[in-house]
Amino acid sequence: MTLKGSIKKEGKYLNPIPTTDAGFAKLIPILVEYATNKAENTPKIPLGPFKTDISVYNAAPLNGLRITWFGHSSLLIEIDGKRILTDPVWSDRVSFSQSFGPKRFFAPTLPLKELPPLDAIIISHDHYDHLDKGTIKFFAGTTIPFYCSLGVGQYLEKFGIIKNYIHEMDWGDSVMIGHDCVLTATPARHFSGRGIINRNETLWSSWVIKGHTHNIFFGADSGWFSGFNDIGDAFGPFDLTMLEIGAYGQHWADIHMGPDNASNAHLALKGKVMMPIHWGTFNLAPHAWYEPVELLLQYAREKKIELFLPSPGTPTDVDGAFNSEWWKQFLS
Repeated sequence: MTLKGSIKKEGKYLNPIPTTDAGFAKLIPILVEYATNKAENTPKIPLGPFKTDISVYNAAPLNGLRITWFGHSSLLIEIDGKRILTDPVWSDRVSFSQSFGPKRFFAPTLPLKELPPLDAIIISHDHYDHLDKGTIKFFAGTTIPFYCSLGVGQYLEKFGIIKNYIHEMDWGDSVMIGHDCVLTATPARHFSGRGIINRNETLWSSWVIKGHTHNIFFGADSGWFSGFNDIGDAFGPFDLTMLEIGAYGQHWADIHMGPDNASNAHLALKGKVMMPIHWGTFNLAPHAWYEPVELLLQYAREKKIELFLPSPGTPTDVDGAFNSEWWKQFLS
């Protein structure tokens, strides 16, 4: 099966199916939803500290697949001898200013300079909680290849990444990382833009990462759509799916899945083990900070889904279901 590339109309990228994003028309309802919600959006008990034992990286994963979740959608994926960093965000706030905007619940688990050598960095789309200027500038001048959605390269180059090491990809495009790891950009149902007037001028993507032994899916941001079935048919089954479960609300159901639809996406993708991402790190929606994972546990039991839930910053081999229950000690 061949996936269709993206479509652009009047300078704007289109979603795979008609989609309502959280635009101006939804602004007032969204503000009302925020103003009236009583949930514990930000932890009352400070999270952490969490620390990464970097000595773990001196040895390869026992079975070839290891994940370090740094929070939100920032992951160090070690797959069949390759190290891939996704949507790295180390700054305090996900905003156009570090003076205000959503602030981290816990400090980064290691300094950027202590990351092990990387084979690639993936940037799924240009939102501030996925494309962080401060973090990208740390990599300025290096020869680490960046793989990003169409149009996102302009920001990477502006932040100091050498142009020759920026590879923009359309849905359906594939590249080799080394000689035996294939990265494919696949469709997602979301939106883009880092300002008020440039919405959807760059593309957003999900990603298939296939090594010589393991096959995994990094979903980044997406609402539910039947395209997950198509991706599962074309590239599955997956040893691990990494899917967003947080930052959902009644007025933007088209662009974020929440735990119920994320678990449905995992099944559609023909996933073996599901790892929830995009939760527990920033206050981005009117729900309790721990609600997404607690709901996911319920859905996983009902749908017989194996979950992979390592604690922040802990390199963890993927070998079936695992639940650290790290968040429970911080419940008020």
